[in-house]
Amino acid sequence: MSVGTPQAIWGYIPRCVSALEPSFRLRVLELVSGSAHRPRFRPFVPRRSRSMTHTVLIVNLGTPAAPTDEAIRDFLRDFLGDPRVVDWPAWFWKPVLRFLVLRFRPGKIRPLYESIWTEEGAPLHIETESIVKALNAELPEGTRAEAVYRYGEPSLERRLDEAMRQGPVTVCSLFPHLTSSTTGTIDQLVERARRRHANPPEVRVFHPDAADPGLIQALVDRYHQATAEMSVAPDHLVFSYHGIPVRHDRREDALYSGGCHATTRAFLERIGWPEERATTAFQSRFGPEPWLGPATDDTLEELARKGVRRVVVLTPGFLTDGLETIEEIGEEARETFLEAGGKELVRVEAVKDHPAFIKALRRIVVPAEEQEQQQPARASKPRERSA
Repeated sequence: MSVGTPQAIWGYIPRCVSALEPSFRLRVLELVSGSAHRPRFRPFVPRRSRSMTHTVLIVNLGTPAAPTDEAIRDFLRDFLGDPRVVDWPAWFWKPVLRFLVLRFRPGKIRPLYESIWTEEGAPLHIETESIVKALNAELPEGTRAEAVYRYGEPSLERRLDEAMRQGPVTVCSLFPHLTSSTTGTIDQLVERARRRHANPPEVRVFHPDAADPGLIQALVDRYHQATAEMSVAPDHLVFSYHGIPVRHDRREDALYSGGCHATTRAFLERIGWPEERATTAFQSRFGPEPWLGPATDDTLEELARKGVRRVVVLTPGFLTDGLETIEEIGEEARETFLEAGGKELVRVEAVKDHPAFIKALRRIVVPAEEQEQQQPARASKPRERSA
């Protein structure tokens, strides 16, 4: 074959191109392939360099910044103004929220917040920070967890945008039961953040499983701690979960209620407790429409009237304590049960920073390959929704 033939010329081109400087070589190949005019966006490759930071954002609901009318009003405006939390028509709900709820509700619930507030702040905030502190002691080098809140500060939206400029991000909620008003609003916010970045890093979103063995073990241990000082064994267990409208649960194919019942079953199996002596109930009803039932307060009143004298109430959907557990169960529900004829109501604390739950979080947020390859930075120390 002659050097001057077209076949011979094409045979020399690869050797000539390979001898070029790498960046110039790429430009030549782009010109030859006709791709030079296209935007040169390259997909993010989740390859961790030493300079990149893997940020883990542990997301809780949030709490008012202070037990004052103004702070509570700001929190309620943010929380109840989310259309995934209250999805009534805006033309109806916005005036009700502005002129009725935000005007009268803060003053009504301020004494309740004052009753649970501590010198360090809100219990939900304190316990979320304790979870993050314990988790950081278990994470490998280059990975750091932070506490953020869907409503309030530090906000998930702001910190997510900042973290996405530094490297890969893992978002993990403290909501083991899936529904649009909790996990759904987090998923939506993460997706919006990704769209704001022209070339976003890897962002993973997780929510703890309703029957995660670590979560169930932490619940069991908290239960044994709470009942250790009871002189007589309890007659009945009540599992109280935050309620949601019935139409929400139907729309989501009973995803939320099914998860709640799965947690109850897993707990009962772990301690060997008979199902007929346990009830799954729902609390914190809001608004006029039907919510999931039975209601916790109605359940406790009915049990007392049937002769049940001692109950233990667990709140597995609340992984940190707050107004709904300390006040609504520890005070209001106890009063309801005793007035109806009951003798003793014991409230089980939230799992918080229980070691079994912290290890479960580590399994969730640290990729399997890193768990095998890396050790915790200090010696002391699931369901994924793709975003």
